[in-house]
Amino acid sequence: MTANNPPRANQLHPVQFSRLSKRGVMLGLSLAQLVTLAIGLIAFTSAVYLGGGILFGLTSPIWVTSVALAFVPVGGRKLIEWVPISTRWVWRSVGGQLRFRADLVKPRPAGTLALPGDAAALREWVDPETGAAMIQDPHAQTLTAIAGITHPAFVLLDSGEQERRVAGWGRVLATVCRSGRIARVQISERTVPSSGSGLAEWWARHGVDDDSWPAVTYKELIERAGPAGERHETTIALALDMRAAARQIRAAGGGMKGAASVLRQEMTTFVAALRAADLTPTGWLSPGEVAVVLRSAYDPAVAPALERHGDIGRSLATAGPIAVSETWDRLRTDSAHHAVLWISEWPRSQVYPGFLSPLLLTSGIQRTFTLTCTPVRADLAARDIRRKKVGLLSDAAQRAKVGQIEDAARTAEYNDVVQQESDLTAGHGVVRFTGLVAVSAPSVDELDAAVAAIEQAAVQAACETRRLVGQQAQAFTVAALPLCRTV
Repeated sequence: MTANNPPRANQLHPVQFSRLSKRGVMLGLSLAQLVTLAIGLIAFTSAVYLGGGILFGLTSPIWVTSVALAFVPVGGRKLIEWVPISTRWVWRSVGGQLRFRADLVKPRPAGTLALPGDAAALREWVDPETGAAMIQDPHAQTLTAIAGITHPAFVLLDSGEQERRVAGWGRVLATVCRSGRIARVQISERTVPSSGSGLAEWWARHGVDDDSWPAVTYKELIERAGPAGERHETTIALALDMRAAARQIRAAGGGMKGAASVLRQEMTTFVAALRAADLTPTGWLSPGEVAVVLRSAYDPAVAPALERHGDIGRSLATAGPIAVSETWDRLRTDSAHHAVLWISEWPRSQVYPGFLSPLLLTSGIQRTFTLTCTPVRADLAARDIRRKKVGLLSDAAQRAKVGQIEDAARTAEYNDVVQQESDLTAGHGVVRFTGLVAVSAPSVDELDAAVAAIEQAAVQAACETRRLVGQQAQAFTVAALPLCRTV
């Protein structure tokens, strides 16, 4: 940038994401590839030195299969990378784990959530001071609270206000990184069918019902268009790492009471950071509000009724689905078919904040966009960066020895690591992002059309998406439910 064009204080600055690391253990090969090739090499050399041509022919299926598994790509992955996914899928198929039917006679144990699969282990705890529902994951050792968020439309703000809000959100993430006790932060933005009650309530408060032509026309418009519309809801879930906060939990009394006290401290700090970033928390969700979110995720058709009648569907013990059927690339629940997409590549070039607008503002599609932020402690981040630098430089030296030409992708990955090291030295936090999109539709054909529209919107947002296979049920609980879980 020249001196004649100095940057303005309110100028919106572009950002750039680090590339997904694809560096292997040696020469760009992963550990699974190296083990597979080693097996094939042992079979090949043994045949050559021990048995000659006959043994060479007998062992050829072993080393040919090893080479094919290590190098043949299918669906963006090498064949060896499909082995654990396929094995787990077959195991679950044989064990009858692809279908779930709720037991309508046997009651759920007190404090548990009526969710299928591995999410059945989740436990409910109601904070006596805030009334918030805290969800405990006994396997991951996390305790999660969920807050509703309201905010103005980012795309309608001027560039100076957008830059200020981006800086404020950066301070929120920095606060999470400095805590050291936060496992994950999950931002969920979902579209649900609207009952039209919001428009009707606004007209009842502000409208003038004088039987005039404009009043009659407006009332008819509300009655017809309101229930056919959709509304957007944003939630932010905060997960406490109970292992990292073990000492503070013991000091607070131990057990769930102590964990809730520590999480409550983090909730207070987090709310203050959100307000400083001009984000307005509507409060931490109560058990009834969490139940509505879970129920409407599995049964979108009932969402308008739950909105109109605020006294039904408010029990976490019955908020789960009645039936779930999982196939290789989709999921079916009570009233909808679902598919989960993974954002496998964020924009490789510099983009401005708001680049996800094509994806988030796609209308007429029921979907939930989930962004999971995993903060990394400064010492662990520094150690990981050093390990990546050493690995990249070692790989470059090995490729130089064997005469391979250095390509631009590896150079760009090294530059990303150097930039991360520079940012960490400057006091910034390191956060790992995972993006998922859960798409829902009443039928399979509508689902395929909705997925195609979301994939096209992701292309417009300079992102690459991949449809998760063999793990749709688990991915759906991560993408559609604000419970700060991982897939």
